[in-house]
Amino acid sequence: MAFGARPWSQVSVEAEVPTAAEAIRLRDALPEAWFTCWHLDAPILAVPGVPDLTCGVPARELPGDPVGLQAYLPLSLSMLDQPVGTVEDRFAEVVGGHMAAIRWSSLSWPAAPERDLYGEDKHAEVTLLLNCDSRELDVPAGAHLVLVHVRRHNGDGYEDRFAQWLAERVGQRVIGPAQHA
Repeated sequence: MAFGARPWSQVSVEAEVPTAAEAIRLRDALPEAWFTCWHLDAPILAVPGVPDLTCGVPARELPGDPVGLQAYLPLSLSMLDQPVGTVEDRFAEVVGGHMAAIRWSSLSWPAAPERDLYGEDKHAEVTLLLNCDSRELDVPAGAHLVLVHVRRHNGDGYEDRFAQWLAERVGQRVIGPAQHA
């Protein structure tokens, strides 16, 4: 991520929160976060004493009584478009074993003309998946995964070559095949 970071780069974090007790703990640990219920079985009318979590609620508005939160579980916790370096460490520390993601965006991959690689801004991102194997935070895993996002170019393996070149820049190697979303 540091290789492509620019002054305008941003970081967004998200975690799957499976229990009301954890929602309250994370509310207190990350008071600037937002909580949202994405599942289709959520109450159509807000539960008394609980704000409408289907629209997203700032942490400070999340009630301290876990009973009302039950109907909305699991919750998604997020902090979007933050300055790089301001939330990542604290978020990773408090999220524990929950499925989570840290995504750095608005990066800039430089060109490598000696490898016939063009500079890239639009698709330059890095995502760190914690305890999961899916950007949707729906496939639990016992490990973490780093995804490097590059432009797909005519299906000719360009993204593989670019990812390999980026990995070499930071002393690493690509360990899996390209994924196309």
